[in-house]
Amino acid sequence: MMSAEKEYLSLADFDYDLPEALIAQEPCGVRDRSRLMVFDRRSGRIEHRLFSDIGRYLIPGDLIVLNNTKVFPCRLLGQKKWGGKAEIFLLAERDVNIWNALVRGGLSTGKTVTLRPGVEAEIIADKNDGTRDVRFRGIADIRTLLPEIGRTPLPPYIKREPVSADKERYQTVYAMHEGAVAAPTAGLHFTPGLLENLQAKGIQQTAITLHVGPGTFQPVKNEMITGHRMHPEQYVILEDAASAMNRAGAEGRRVIAVGTTSVRTMESAVADDGQVHPGTGKSELFIYPGFRFRVTRGMITNFHLPKSTLLMLVAAFAGREQVLAAYKTAISEKYRFYSYGDAMLIL
Repeated sequence: MMSAEKEYLSLADFDYDLPEALIAQEPCGVRDRSRLMVFDRRSGRIEHRLFSDIGRYLIPGDLIVLNNTKVFPCRLLGQKKWGGKAEIFLLAERDVNIWNALVRGGLSTGKTVTLRPGVEAEIIADKNDGTRDVRFRGIADIRTLLPEIGRTPLPPYIKREPVSADKERYQTVYAMHEGAVAAPTAGLHFTPGLLENLQAKGIQQTAITLHVGPGTFQPVKNEMITGHRMHPEQYVILEDAASAMNRAGAEGRRVIAVGTTSVRTMESAVADDGQVHPGTGKSELFIYPGFRFRVTRGMITNFHLPKSTLLMLVAAFAGREQVLAAYKTAISEKYRFYSYGDAMLIL
């Protein structure tokens, strides 16, 4: 049985050593042929499978909760007027042609970047959080140009430039609502056929939307992790999704989150009455050991960075010591880590 742990609140408690060779630089050749570690958080038992085997561990009546956000090509490269390159990483649309963004290239307010002949981006404001507001000129709406000039926002630990294949592979097969700057990567392993097979077996499915923001890569800088603050991320839970989760809970069926983003969305929207409430909101929920999960009964997730908020969330769900032991096993078994890596099913 999973034992009670002491209060782990130091950043160093969530560190581990990972060989760089295990950081996946490319996706698995076939989505559901990635490896799957099945981890029983009560006994600590581990099994090694392929992701396509996941149906062996789910039972009729289980409800899997998908995050159907869609990554948009938010990374723009441009030329500075005085020479040199600059990058504008779009975060949130303020108004037509006005965006909040991360800007690299030594640009200050009033400076412009040429994205293509006749189309420019002007830095119009510096924000307290290190971002900038940018105005686009020479086009009615920059959104119409993003499919042509925008690049897939691969994570910084993938040490290559995106290629055309990433447009499809760094996206879940059920992505629907555009707005994320990073993929909900636990969902990358699903294929339409696998989802259909699970449904035929009686595994229910519902979807929520949480637009993953740059906070997913934001390092925790406080040595005591309670001082960390999450970047707010917009979410939407429709009435049918909330009803499905509430029915499953009331009937004692397992609600299994696909990814940490689904976990944070569900746990952000649960009210004092224990019910998940539909609606739109912003999640700033930071989950670390000691958190009481009220909806989540299982989780599908990838292997996360040391000292990251994602690792802390998984440790809160399954126990820090057990999770780090499982990661040690994953390293010895040469699992692939991070966004394009392999998966864990935690039950």
